[in-house]
Amino acid sequence: MTFAMSPRVLRAVLWADAASGAATALLHFALPDVLAPWFGLAPSLLLASAVALVAYVVLAASLASRPAPPRAAVLVLAFGNIAWAIACLALLFAGVASTAMGQAYLVVQAVAVGVLGEVQWLAVRRPAGGRPAFE
Repeated sequence: MTFAMSPRVLRAVLWADAASGAATALLHFALPDVLAPWFGLAPSLLLASAVALVAYVVLAASLASRPAPPRAAVLVLAFGNIAWAIACLALLFAGVASTAMGQAYLVVQAVAVGVLGEVQWLAVRRPAGGRPAFE
């Protein structure tokens, strides 16, 4: 059994995911006009990401609070994290972030959510025996 297969570790990852998403949403909601020039990103993009994050955080926190989160729901979060990472990289390569700080922010976001998504994926993937990694 690997560390990612433990239900306790999965729940800790889900709580970390919810907490980091909540912190990011709070920053984007509270300071879009301050962050926009630093990151070279439009305030509307920061606000839109905050709205998306609120929905994500609600799901992540609700799953983290369960003793055994449903596999399908955890997969939704994992794929959401992977999609977020891809979107960050797309914004980076499209040149949307016009400052070095904004480019670094997108890279950090992509790496962080990519790692969270990978750990979530590993936690719910089915081993060769066909049983889920947690129950």
